[in-house]
Amino acid sequence: MQLLAFVLIYPFLWIVSILPHRLFYGLSDIVCFFIYRIFGYRRNVVQENLNLVFPDKSKKEIQCIEKEFYKHLCDTFLEMVKTMSLSKESVAKKYQVLNPEVIREIEKERSIIILCAHYANWEWNVSINNYVNSKGYAVYQKINNSYFDNFIRKVRARWNTTLITQAQTAKTVIQNYRNNIRSTYGMVSDQSPQAHRAHYWTNFMGVTVPIFNGGEALARKTGLATVFLKVSKVKRGYYKAEFIPIAINSKETKEHEITDTFLRLTEKQIREQPAYYLWTHKRWKHRGKQPAAFADVN
Repeated sequence: MQLLAFVLIYPFLWIVSILPHRLFYGLSDIVCFFIYRIFGYRRNVVQENLNLVFPDKSKKEIQCIEKEFYKHLCDTFLEMVKTMSLSKESVAKKYQVLNPEVIREIEKERSIIILCAHYANWEWNVSINNYVNSKGYAVYQKINNSYFDNFIRKVRARWNTTLITQAQTAKTVIQNYRNNIRSTYGMVSDQSPQAHRAHYWTNFMGVTVPIFNGGEALARKTGLATVFLKVSKVKRGYYKAEFIPIAINSKETKEHEITDTFLRLTEKQIREQPAYYLWTHKRWKHRGKQPAAFADVN
């Protein structure tokens, strides 16, 4: 069944990926109409999240963000499909890296963990490996269909990226560190961990929630550099990315310093362009459940 699904769906996805700009985003508008207007995909979650973290915004402002978000969400999904046929030259025009010299300078001395959020186009973030000299890794969620999973791995390989699952991350980072293999790791770090497994709770967008801090833990253990990847949407289909160093030697940082800096930088970009965050994600579902040790966090 997995092979049949791949054989049936793949040709359609390929055709979508090679559509010219106007038809491509015209299709995105059609998809958005059904997702937003007809099916109302997770509208209750989006509205709850927006009202929770933006209590000072009016109902009209919230509605404007919501509408723009769904348009962007459909663009992001189709842009993920477009990765199938996107060349290095094309992605360099659509996803402009403003200061690659930051990474190139740091990687002369040590490996790097790049932290980013589910913001703007996180799928095209893997293209930053076209600008680095060290071995590039991206932590991803494995696809259940093995044929699509293998295909995605091959697509990412075109951009000098090796995909690893979250379960493989610690082993890969530590092994490369011990073998002195200079590497760059990309991690989307704003996920919501299971409440009972969370080691750290703190304020994110005004709400106390459990925080994923695996990237910081690995960086502090191995002394890797940590860098924040800020991505902004310039216009439809075009983005710009900027590297913001957090710590050159993460061993020298205090506990939670890297995670807290990451959160503040993520909050800043969300408040600058709120429609481009992944509001369908139940990021704040564990609010109010923090252990007694974190009860005073605000």
